[in-house]
Amino acid sequence: MAIMITDECINCGACEPECPNNAIYEGGAQWRWADGTSLKEVTTADGRHETGVQPHTPVSDEYYYIVSDKCTECVGFHEEPQCAAVCPVDCCVDDPDLRESRERLLEKKEWLHLAA
Repeated sequence: MAIMITDECINCGACEPECPNNAIYEGGAQWRWADGTSLKEVTTADGRHETGVQPHTPVSDEYYYIVSDKCTECVGFHEEPQCAAVCPVDCCVDDPDLRESRERLLEKKEWLHLAA
């Protein structure tokens, strides 16, 4: 599963630099596939093609958020999700709506970092 940030976030920003995939963004900030990854082009789930630098609508305008399609729970990088490890209010938690196997998370990591 991916990690999500709950609305108890105090916007301290401790989590953002810890993410190896740059999947964490400040509330209101647009996100991009290419941020922190090797992705230059992406085919979305609905079949659209876009560049990695195409800006996307923020998931939250109020507090930090995680782009679940870029979150690998730090699998392949660390033993545990680093955002959860550093969060002072424990609001980086498992997303109950998005379950992914360790194998899928490793595949996603490889996809995000093709050239790495």
